[in-house]
Amino acid sequence: MDLKICHLYPDLMNLYGDRGNVLVLQSRCRWRSIDVSISYVRRGDPFFPAEWDLVFMGGGQDRQQRVISDDLQKKREALISAAEMGVVMLVICGGYQLFGHTYENSEGKRFEGLGIFDVHTVADEERITGNVVIKSSQLNPQTVVGFENHSGRTFLGKNASPFGSVITGHGNNGEDSTEGCVYRNVFGSYLHGPLLPKNPHLADLLIQRALGRRHGDVRLRTLDDELEWSAHYTQQH
Repeated sequence: MDLKICHLYPDLMNLYGDRGNVLVLQSRCRWRSIDVSISYVRRGDPFFPAEWDLVFMGGGQDRQQRVISDDLQKKREALISAAEMGVVMLVICGGYQLFGHTYENSEGKRFEGLGIFDVHTVADEERITGNVVIKSSQLNPQTVVGFENHSGRTFLGKNASPFGSVITGHGNNGEDSTEGCVYRNVFGSYLHGPLLPKNPHLADLLIQRALGRRHGDVRLRTLDDELEWSAHYTQQH
């Protein structure tokens, strides 16, 4: 089997080591003898929705979001098409915000998003920072751990499904106990750290779904994740 990964805007949207998520996906595939190819799609590059199995986009500050916003709109139809086709995507923090309807920064400037998630985000003067533990019905076990550092407050619309509910931390907005959003195979989250090294079960879920689109029913070989789960349980407690 082989897995084709697309890393969107790797030069600009890579806050707090988000690239580590791609490295985890690559390593967990190779440990199972699954071939991995990674394509880097930057500003001005075309995005072909049928070309990749898994798409990743990390976080960035307001300046980086401003730089990519026009180019992201040029890729809008292709990215929406990929989402509707069931392509697996993981978008973190600033990437998550731009996959919603709008993002309004601290200066009151509003950026149009892709609208894949039924969410909107407004920046606040006070940052939300700290360790996070959430519970997600998407996973078994259901706990997910990570680190959040964001000024944006994201609010879910009536058609949005959260990635999880907050046990410790603030999540989307510090008010409604939700964290992230899920639409079909598209996962959005504020959790850095990066997210996947601490949560091997989420990494494997993304890999399994991504492989399944071209290779049918896939069962992944179990890996030795004792170290990862040790970090997971430490953060929980």
